Amino acid sequence: MGGKQEVGADNPQMTEQSPWHTMTIEETIKQMGLSDDLPKAGLSTDEAASRLEKYGPNSMTEKVKKTLLQRIWHHINNVLVYVLITVAVVSLIQAVTTDNSDTRFTAWFQVALIVSVITLNTWIGIYQEGNAEKAADALKNMLSTDARVIRGGKEVMIPAGEIVPGDVCLLGLGDKLPSDLRLISVSNLATGEAALTGESVPIDKMTDAIPVEGGQDPEHVPLGDRKNMCYSATLVAQGSGIGIAIATGDFTQIGTINRLVNQTESIKTDVLKQIDMVSKYLFICICTMCLATFLTAFFYAEEFKGKVLDSINIALVCAVAMVPEGLEAIVTLTYSYAVKVMASQNAIVRALPAVETLGSVTVICSDKTGTLTQNIMSLTAFVTSNARYKNNVDAAERVPVNFVRDDTYLVERAKQDFKKSGEEILAAGPNNPAGRRGHDPSFHFTTDSLHTSENPDQAAKVASPDDNFPVKNGDSPTKDWILSALSCGVLCSKCVLGEGGGRDGEIGNPTELSILRASYFAGVDIEELKNDCPIVAEVPFSSDYKFMATVHEPTAADNAPAGKYVAYVKGAPDRMVKQCKFQAKGGVAGEENVEPVNEDYWIEQIAILSSHGLRVLGLCRAFVDKDQIKAGEQLGREFVDGRPEGKWLTMVGLCAIMDPPRPECVQAIKEAHGAGVRVAMITGDHKDTATAIGHMLGIVDEKFSEAVTGPELDSMSDEEIRKCVLEHNVFARASPQNKIRIVKALQAEGEVTSMTGDGVNDAPALKAANMGVAMGKEGTDVAREASEMILADDNFATIVYAVKQGRVVWDNLRKVLLVNTPINNAQGLSVLLGLLVKLPNTPITAIQILYSNFICAVTLGFVTAIEPAEEGIMSIPPRQVGKRLIGRYLFLRIILGTCLLTGCVVASAYLVYNNSRYEDRTEEDKLFLMRSVAFNVLDFGAMSVMMSARFAYNSSVHPRVVKGNPAAVGSIVIVTVLQLALTYIPGLNSFVFGMQGMDGFCWIFVIVSMVIVFVVMEIEKGIRRSLKASGADTDDREVGVFDAHPEPAGADAMKMPKGASKLNLQELNH
Repeated sequence: MGGKQEVGADNPQMTEQSPWHTMTIEETIKQMGLSDDLPKAGLSTDEAASRLEKYGPNSMTEKVKKTLLQRIWHHINNVLVYVLITVAVVSLIQAVTTDNSDTRFTAWFQVALIVSVITLNTWIGIYQEGNAEKAADALKNMLSTDARVIRGGKEVMIPAGEIVPGDVCLLGLGDKLPSDLRLISVSNLATGEAALTGESVPIDKMTDAIPVEGGQDPEHVPLGDRKNMCYSATLVAQGSGIGIAIATGDFTQIGTINRLVNQTESIKTDVLKQIDMVSKYLFICICTMCLATFLTAFFYAEEFKGKVLDSINIALVCAVAMVPEGLEAIVTLTYSYAVKVMASQNAIVRALPAVETLGSVTVICSDKTGTLTQNIMSLTAFVTSNARYKNNVDAAERVPVNFVRDDTYLVERAKQDFKKSGEEILAAGPNNPAGRRGHDPSFHFTTDSLHTSENPDQAAKVASPDDNFPVKNGDSPTKDWILSALSCGVLCSKCVLGEGGGRDGEIGNPTELSILRASYFAGVDIEELKNDCPIVAEVPFSSDYKFMATVHEPTAADNAPAGKYVAYVKGAPDRMVKQCKFQAKGGVAGEENVEPVNEDYWIEQIAILSSHGLRVLGLCRAFVDKDQIKAGEQLGREFVDGRPEGKWLTMVGLCAIMDPPRPECVQAIKEAHGAGVRVAMITGDHKDTATAIGHMLGIVDEKFSEAVTGPELDSMSDEEIRKCVLEHNVFARASPQNKIRIVKALQAEGEVTSMTGDGVNDAPALKAANMGVAMGKEGTDVAREASEMILADDNFATIVYAVKQGRVVWDNLRKVLLVNTPINNAQGLSVLLGLLVKLPNTPITAIQILYSNFICAVTLGFVTAIEPAEEGIMSIPPRQVGKRLIGRYLFLRIILGTCLLTGCVVASAYLVYNNSRYEDRTEEDKLFLMRSVAFNVLDFGAMSVMMSARFAYNSSVHPRVVKGNPAAVGSIVIVTVLQLALTYIPGLNSFVFGMQGMDGFCWIFVIVSMVIVFVVMEIEKGIRRSLKASGADTDDREVGVFDAHPEPAGADAMKMPKGASKLNLQELNH
């Protein structure tokens, strides 16, 4: 009864949803309770108003956002802030009630300083958070703003928010769908659904009911197969149509995604949890120290014995001393600097604490297309009758040497397909005509069947090998040969190559464009070739026969007989082989270079290339009598496969095409592996393609040798999938639901996961992952807003760089604590220890303490916050989950630094106050001088701690101590100048800070203390280096007794967000 009600639970659409795609138009109208003339008349005005009241507006429920006051409370709701507020209140009372003007000024100044510190910290936190939760807004912005509907028999334009179930909506080219529709009329209609389903190719639409096989749940029909449906927020790519609105607002497909995004709560990072923990421990220490200081002052110190208010004031000075006012600011600045550095390398972090999460990532789950690969289909190999040519897909120069004859390249089947039949290879490869789940194949020239020889090794051998024709192995062919061999792919195409051979401005199918691109970078002038050889007639492409043909006037290079045109035919390789009577020797043009076709050879080459995940395209040519062709004639398919003479074409060669890996990703993955980070690839592509890319990248190896497919994951239990994700690195034909299950399974096994995505359907998985990473160039706003980091260049190598920076942040936060914590501890202990050694008053004042806390954090602490990566940071495993920020050895270093600073401050104060050199001075002068020495010993000693802390293991007794980080020298100069100013400027030193100028003798104490702190800290570092060399865990990387031990995954570890099952109907396009 008391459970949280689901969004829209009281909306009638929750119970009125039906399998609309399986119904006829008439059944749909009847099911909605509307009249038969609905397609012409639409809803009446009264009916529309009634339905709007019943179903509500066509908008999605937004997640409740935090108010400004809630955000402020979030940042001040901290025990350490409570201590500061308590001190400020007591100081305020003291300022109002005291009669002493000096005390009143000091109290007001202390109040102002504390309020400024709290305000600055809060402002920085709110500013850096920015607008971290915009996922619902991004989804809302994707919706249409207006819609054309039929109301009362008339076509009208209404706000999209007023669309109701039953409205008849009119669609035109470029329109954004206002709701989910059941189509009732289409005219060449196709919609782009990439943002929703991941399919980049527009989906052709129809109006017929979708048949459902016996026993199949209608809801399990993939979205891509529901071709009589259109979905909210998708775009009309071509044609026009009319549809009936069957779902609005939260009940559309995109509304389901919205609910999933809002259901998935953000994970609080480990550092935030540990900063909270450190704050609680500090609070306990502060309370203990305050009580000890009060008791010492009240019962022991001569100056304050028996004086309650004075003893309380001294105790509060101790509290102010130990509260790290600048810690929150410096932690935020540490994150901010890391964010700035990563942004300069195309990694844009949206939530500051996510930077730390990167450093503990153990598994990176990455999309393939555009992230691990270049997102440019490229001709990687060209196979002729006697040779294989490898094309440099990364070439930047336009030269023929980009092609090199390499008869060892892709010369045999991939290892996993050695013993498979051609049909089995076809089923798992990119040339499979079945396409991916729920989608038509985006590669139009798919292979229907592949009946390979029983002896593939024998079939793969060339019939008449010639090692030197047209060039010997290892040499590059001439530009003329490339022009002749690839002219079919260039001329038999309506594609337009992008500017400079890139994607900008390109038009046409990516597979066909790959041949144009390879020719272009080999030095061929594409436009000149097309102008010299205009199309005389053509056979347009059709998915029924999977080829296209063009007829051209021959050039001199074609060596055509008199009275002949040259015909180029490009198509599915199995169909091309069946129509070939000849093959071109070595791919060279001319009738003198033809020989009988070796079908077994070509079929086996198709199998070999397919087994390596390559798309295969056959290029053929032939001569045809001019009197058989009329200029401008639209020829039928029989021109190619229905000729009286039967087989007549000459096979020139096979194009092997793929989206190649990014060169930098190979090194990045190697670096990730060296850092103990697994890399998994999740793609909607075929199994063989994914495996081939995995081999090239180094993701597939002996340990992770095979890929697993989405359908296989669907059939697994939760226990099976948890085992599966530990044994496989490549997941092919995966759906968005598979993505979420993979993340959940990895997390259940104790892994810290990073997940990439770009579509609306990826948003729930991005939110579920420890680190969601969205694409900046190809991604949607929804994916970007659901993520913690955005890749501006969509490059996997950027993720690895970000992981490195995440580790740097963790190391630097530890260094910040090593600098700041001893300073705070030494201030508080100096007050207590000063009373114990019977100093006349505290060795440092509250104002001096507040100044030191903040200025040392902002300057000296900031040096370590922006320290660059130490050598070897990517050669160690990721930090284990539950590891404390302050481990055993860091804790010992903090204790050592605290003792050194405290001892030096109190000792120097005691020696100066009791030194005979100053016995003729007044008590006030001696007190001010003592505080001057103590104040300078503290801050200059902090410089020594900072210089030692810059390097966790490497010695700071080295020129490197003033190199690599310009802020190091800068901070020392700034603090030194400020210390001299505060020490010697009249009025400022005495009236505000309660001290006076020092002589040379006093500076000896400061310099000696500074040397002692630095030398002892370096000796400790040397001891740790020796222990590490003997095998000790001086990095604090092992989980110790004081670390949090992750609890075993429970029954809810694999629990999916409600509604996530619908994501299984969609498909990734990566």
